Amino acid sequence: MATIIALKDIEAAAARLKTIIHDIPLSSSKTFSQSTGAELYLKFENLQKTGSFKVRGAYNKIMKLCEQGSLSAVVASSAGNHAQGVAFAANAAGVGATIVMPRSAPIAKVQATQGYGCKVELHGVIYDDAYDRAMAIQEETGAVFIHPFDDDDIIAGQGTIGLEILRDLPGVDIIFVPAGGGGLLAGIASCVKQVNPRVRIVGVQAAGAQNIARSFRSQTMVIDEKLHTIADGIAVKKPGARTMEIINTYVDDMLTVSDSDIAATILMLLERSKQVVEPAGAVSLAAALHNRKLNIEGKKIVCLLSGGNIDVSFIHRIVEKGLLTRGRSMKFQTVMRDVPGSLEKFAAIVADNNANITMVQHDRLKADLDIDEAILHVVCEVGGFEHGRQVVSDLEREGYRVLMESEADPANEDQNENS
Repeated sequence: MATIIALKDIEAAAARLKTIIHDIPLSSSKTFSQSTGAELYLKFENLQKTGSFKVRGAYNKIMKLCEQGSLSAVVASSAGNHAQGVAFAANAAGVGATIVMPRSAPIAKVQATQGYGCKVELHGVIYDDAYDRAMAIQEETGAVFIHPFDDDDIIAGQGTIGLEILRDLPGVDIIFVPAGGGGLLAGIASCVKQVNPRVRIVGVQAAGAQNIARSFRSQTMVIDEKLHTIADGIAVKKPGARTMEIINTYVDDMLTVSDSDIAATILMLLERSKQVVEPAGAVSLAAALHNRKLNIEGKKIVCLLSGGNIDVSFIHRIVEKGLLTRGRSMKFQTVMRDVPGSLEKFAAIVADNNANITMVQHDRLKADLDIDEAILHVVCEVGGFEHGRQVVSDLEREGYRVLMESEADPANEDQNENS
């Protein structure tokens, strides 16, 4: 059995952080409670200092090192949020910091990290490449490496969230926690299971980067060589050895969610809660909303929204994907006569249904088309799945053969991926 992170160490971390971090109480959500049948609460760590929970572990680690003796420089690797946490903590401690980030890191996260006065080096494609470079810098310079997740002091800092959840909702039944390298999940599990073992801890990963979920199920270390997800903040090839030791012992379950579910959840948070949450931070709520494995009806649920550092230029792509997934937008094609008035007739049918065409494209070059025919590719805004079905029905009644291209076909609104 793993040696759990001692509660006294988590409480010591909370004391270090008390005057530094924002105290963000749980927020109840009527909308999401109705959607899930649970009493659902949100923990908005996207509103935390530096925009994510990562400042907790980084600050705890660096300040503890300062208490123990002289510290002149640190080095870290990160896809973005840990970078900002280390940069903030190093600046507060007055020590130099070099942060290695993958070239795929969002520009907003790179610029925010530089804004804290540290040196940023871009290297490799994913986190693991940046990690290798950071270790080389550590060996060359002697700077102290601040691991993003596989370190007891980092884990203890992240575990302080568990104390706050138990303070705000002592009767909580299940806590959904995003997981990438596992530091956050291990920290919260260590904290909560010591205070109240009855509470279930459920880790959540993206389906395209589920190393912890696979390791948890097999009870062996699984490395994902191929990662493909919009949740860049939790796209890690290999989880921590220490974090997996704790997770395998104390976490109750692991779920995965599709990128489509993540995008739909981000859109709902924007519309209903007026909150900007990054994909990695939204996986917990996505699991509560879309999971088919875990029965949460009637339970007191907390979903940890772990960060909000999302590149503004990326938001519109997420919104478009979310609109498709939720049936608020649909993509389809149909064959029509390529003669004057045909497009006007088609558009009139759509308009009569109160739908809005946002994109239309003619394709006259497909080999099996007659000389007077064209394929029409259409993107349409609709009010939901039922509205989309009505638009398709009226088009087909007028003789149009509609072939759906959208991820969420109005004829099948239950095709979201879950595991």
